[in-house]
Amino acid sequence: MAAERLQKYMARCGVASRRACEQLIVAGRVQVNGRTVRELGVKVDPDRDEVRVDGRVIRPPSKLLYYMLNKPAGYVTTVSDPQGRPTVMSLVPSEDRLYPVGRLDLDTEGLLLLTNDGPLAHRLTHPRYGVRKLYRAKVAGVVGAEAVARLEQGVLLEDGPTAPARVRVIRQDKETAVLEIELAEGRKRQVRRMCQAVGHPVLYLKRIGFGPLRLGRLPVGAYRPLTDAEVAALRRAAQLA
Repeated sequence: MAAERLQKYMARCGVASRRACEQLIVAGRVQVNGRTVRELGVKVDPDRDEVRVDGRVIRPPSKLLYYMLNKPAGYVTTVSDPQGRPTVMSLVPSEDRLYPVGRLDLDTEGLLLLTNDGPLAHRLTHPRYGVRKLYRAKVAGVVGAEAVARLEQGVLLEDGPTAPARVRVIRQDKETAVLEIELAEGRKRQVRRMCQAVGHPVLYLKRIGFGPLRLGRLPVGAYRPLTDAEVAALRRAAQLA
């Protein structure tokens, strides 16, 4: 088998996302053939090299798994948390090593994918592939056409301008509004920061769509396996089909 980058192999083995795998390498928690590696350019041959993470030998999963979770507020989107907060992994008991695809903020609810398919997870979260995420946000104030236009065109945040978004006002009353916001990028707390930038702080936020998938009636805190058709649709969205 051809050699591949260490972080890519680790993600394919279901260790974590590729970015998180890079952090493990830099932290000195990865060994190749008994030698600790801290450089990100290292390549490994899966047929010849032994890779360990925290002393445990890793290998590609024999079966690929895909789950949808309706994440409750109050759970962190990580495999473990040094502060001892509950993680989303405690909601999906599995003997197989899974990890979240992207992140949802601690106080955000909604659709979260979990898998051990590293290549698919990487593409679903990489901006290059433009896989869209759909959010429903309750915001403060009356949202006028000008605010909607600014959100759609992109707003300037401290880490640069946002890409164009799709925005729809679902409901409006005297003090609050409900918006649907669809993004093709995924910065930290992006929806909250965008709405704050146009003068409408988010009061409640839920992700209801990820690429071709929709959360539907899945109860808060519940999870289910994806169907073969849903996995195929995700692969097409990630340009893997």
